[in-house]
Amino acid sequence: MQEIVDRVMAEDEAAGIARRLLFPYLNHAATMFESGYATKDDIDAAMRFGCGYPIGPLDLIDALGARAVADGLAHLHDETDDQLHVPAPLLGRLAASESTFADEAAASATADSPVGHHAVGKVGVVGTGTMASGIVEVFAKAGHDVVYVGRTDEKAQAVQARIEKNLDRAIAKGKLDESGKSDVLDRLTAATEREALGDVDIVVEAIAEDLDVKLQLFSDLDRICKPGAILATTTSSLSIADCAEATSRPADVIGMHFFNPAPVMKLVEVVTADGTSREVADTVKSLCLDVGKHPVSCGDRAGFIVNALLFPYLNDAVTLHESGVPMGDIDEALKATRLPMGPFELLDVVGNDVSLAIQRTLVSAFGHPGWQPAASLEKVVAEGRLGRKTGEGFHTY
Repeated sequence: MQEIVDRVMAEDEAAGIARRLLFPYLNHAATMFESGYATKDDIDAAMRFGCGYPIGPLDLIDALGARAVADGLAHLHDETDDQLHVPAPLLGRLAASESTFADEAAASATADSPVGHHAVGKVGVVGTGTMASGIVEVFAKAGHDVVYVGRTDEKAQAVQARIEKNLDRAIAKGKLDESGKSDVLDRLTAATEREALGDVDIVVEAIAEDLDVKLQLFSDLDRICKPGAILATTTSSLSIADCAEATSRPADVIGMHFFNPAPVMKLVEVVTADGTSREVADTVKSLCLDVGKHPVSCGDRAGFIVNALLFPYLNDAVTLHESGVPMGDIDEALKATRLPMGPFELLDVVGNDVSLAIQRTLVSAFGHPGWQPAASLEKVVAEGRLGRKTGEGFHTY
C-alpha cells in the first residue's frame, strides 16, 4: 500500500496526472458513503472485486490521508470551478479531526439482526448470451440444477456449447476431470418456453437491456413461477422497482448484477428496491457466497456502486486527453499506481459504446454537468471505433 501512496503523492508529472483523475473518483466514493448509499466495506470491495483494483477508494483515502485528498480537491476546484471537485463534507471533517473512514465506519456500524433466508435449490436463467451462459455455468458448477430458457433450440444449444468449451479448458489446466464435467452438464436443462421455470426457487434474467422487454418478462415470470420464488435481474442500468411493478410480488424482486465473465469475476452487486423484502436480500447474499461470489449491497439507482464510480473517472480521462495530455501518458500514469489497466485501455475493453451509454445514463440520473460525455468519446463511437471488439477504439488492435 505504501508503494501506491508514494506513487500518487510523488512530485513528478505522472503523479500529477494520477491525482487529477483519482481525487475526483475518491471524492465521489466519499460522497457515496456519506449519503448512506452503501457501506465502506461494500464500496471498497466493489471496486476491488469489480475492477481488480489493489485497494478500495475509501481505504486509499485513509492511506493517503483525508487532508491530502481534501487539499488536492480544493486545488483542483480552484482550477476547474467544477462543483464535483468540492471536497465532500465528510472528507473535510475527517481531515480536520485527523480521523479515517475506518473510524467513521466503525462509529456508525449497527448490529443488524439477521432476518434469515430460505434455501435455494433449483435455479432458472433466462437468456442465452455470454452473461447468461456464464451465470448458468456458475450455478451448475456450484451444484445447482439449472433450467435455462432461450428463444430457439439453436440459442439454447449454444449455451451448452459455450459451457462445455469452458469446462474443457478447465480440464486442460488440470482444474477439472471428465467426471466433474459430466456432473456439471447433467445439471443443465435447456428450454425454449418460459413455463419450464414453474418450479425453480430463483430466476435470474440476463436478456436485453430494454425496459419494455424486461417488463414483459417479469409479467410472465409473475404468472409462471411458484409463490416465494425470487425474481432477479442482472440489469446494470434499469430500475429494479420498475421491473417489480410488472409483478404482483414486488417483495420478491431484486437485482443480481454479475460482472463479465461471470465464471471468473467474484463480484455481485445485490440491488434492493424499496419493496424488496429483507429475507429475499439475505437469501440472495447467502446464495452468492454459496456459489463463490462476493456480494455487496446497494440501493436501486443508476450505476449502482461500480459503474457510478468507474465511468465518470474514465470520462474524466478522455477530457484530460482533450486538454493535450497524451493517451499513453495517462494510461501509464494510472498503471503506475497499480491499477490493472489505464483508462483508455479499459474503455476499449469495456466497449466505447457501452461506456458512452452508461455515462449518458449517469448524467440523466444525477444531472452533474461535469459528467457530460467527453466529445472524443462521442466521436469514437460515432465513427464505429468501439474498442477491442472492432479492432480499433482509442487504441488500435
